[in-house]
Parts: sequence; C-alpha cells; structure tokens
Amino acid sequence: MAKINKINHVAIVVADLDQALTFWRDALGIELSHVEDVPSQKAAVAFLPVGDSEVELVKPTSDDSGTAKFLAERGGGMHHLCFEVDDITAKLAELKEKGVRLINETPMELPGRKMAFIHPKSTGGVLVELYEVLH
Repeated sequence: MAKINKINHVAIVVADLDQALTFWRDALGIELSHVEDVPSQKAAVAFLPVGDSEVELVKPTSDDSGTAKFLAERGGGMHHLCFEVDDITAKLAELKEKGVRLINETPMELPGRKMAFIHPKSTGGVLVELYEVLH
C-alpha cells in the first residue's frame, strides 16, 4: 500500500498576490520563499513554507483555467489540499480499486514531481491533490 508522508501544501486561490501577501507574509509573518509562473496550471504561485509544508497562493493567469473559474464562482479561498505520497501510481490504483472518483487516473509529470487530483465528489467536497517528489 502506498504511503501518505505528509501534507505537502494547502493551495489558496487569490485575485491579487500582492494583496494576499499583506496577510500571509506581512501580518502572519510567514516568509515568502519565491513566486513561480506555472504555465501548465495557468497560474502564478507564491510559495510560503511552514515547517515541512507550504501555503501556496495561486493567482490564475488565464481566464480559461480551473482556478479562474473557482475565483469567479467563489471569490477565492481554499482550493485544494495536497498530500505527498511515496508512490503516486500505486496510490491512484488503490483509490480507483476502492471506487474513488479520480480527475487524473495517470499522474501528470512536472519537473521534479508527479501530481494527480481526486474529484471532490469522492472526498466530501474537498479537491485533493496527490504529489510525489522525484529524486
């Protein structure tokens, strides 16, 4: 059985990164690691490490992205919870066998990681991401 190692990150959709950072960085005091353009997700992401996990502030960079739709419908907020796993392919197979509805049955590969999403209809309304760090 594939193992969940930790919460990798919590992603929060925002309309304006600078405005969001006035709370997360300036008020709470969480240090900003860096901001990265993520073309595959049509987003700019600010990474704020907290212990072994991160808060990711996600700003859509295209009106046709899932995060843009989320922002338009909900006005921002928590988008997804990400668990880091030791074997994403095995974990997806286990979940599929248990009847869990997957958005991605095969992981997407990005530099240094593989990722896949579980549909909120199988999780009680929370979009869950699985993430495997490649070594």
